[in-house]
Amino acid sequence: MDKVIKYVLYDILRNRIVLGYTIFLLIMSLGMFQLENDPAKAVLSLLNVVLLVVPLISIIFATIHFYNSQEFIELLVAQPINRQKIFYSEYLGVAISLATAFLTGVGVPLLLFGGGAIRSGAAGIYLITAGLFLTFIFVALAFLASVLTSDKAKGIGLALLLWFYFSLLYDGLVMMVLFYFSDYPLDKFSLAMLSLNPIDLGRVLVLLQIDVSALMGYTGALYKNLFSNFTGVLYACLLMLAWAVLPLMLAKRIFIRKDL
Repeated sequence: MDKVIKYVLYDILRNRIVLGYTIFLLIMSLGMFQLENDPAKAVLSLLNVVLLVVPLISIIFATIHFYNSQEFIELLVAQPINRQKIFYSEYLGVAISLATAFLTGVGVPLLLFGGGAIRSGAAGIYLITAGLFLTFIFVALAFLASVLTSDKAKGIGLALLLWFYFSLLYDGLVMMVLFYFSDYPLDKFSLAMLSLNPIDLGRVLVLLQIDVSALMGYTGALYKNLFSNFTGVLYACLLMLAWAVLPLMLAKRIFIRKDL
């Protein structure tokens, strides 16, 4: 398993897309801190970009990599190697390489420039945490989309559909439900809806560290009112961990039973 992970990591780290992704995040992060005098405002600006870019790059790159590695995976399956080990090696290779790119491009500037104040420093740490969670979550979703269909075009389309739902469509659906049922108590329902979107969980995880409730949207503000900071952060982290593990387990189950 270790040898397979090393090979996948070596193959991905040579990829110019990963290098370009790292450089883009680095330039973007440094630019945010140069343009904003207040580190907290820079973290907020960076958060909005990270919540869109990190899930998109993670799910698209992982999906394309999985399909491009089909011949290599079939070769490994023909060897006396457990399919579960092959699957986890591929997943960890992709997720670790993208997480390394994120840590280099966003984590380093945040630690250098975002830790000047206690408030912005805490938000920066949680932004790094949310970005890493989202990387592992959307790589898992990409692998799930890839094992569901052997057609590359359908797999990439499904991956894009998942990103579109979590990034753009979800908030609109929530607001529509809250608007039409505004006469009913929807506190628990709103919390449940929040739990169904890892990107929104990542947003709340960061914004809970900064006193900007008005920028969090309805579900985020309600989340902050219902929970203390520690409870809310712990709850969000556990949910994001579940979002990373459950799709991965389902994808592994399908991969093991699938006829390659």
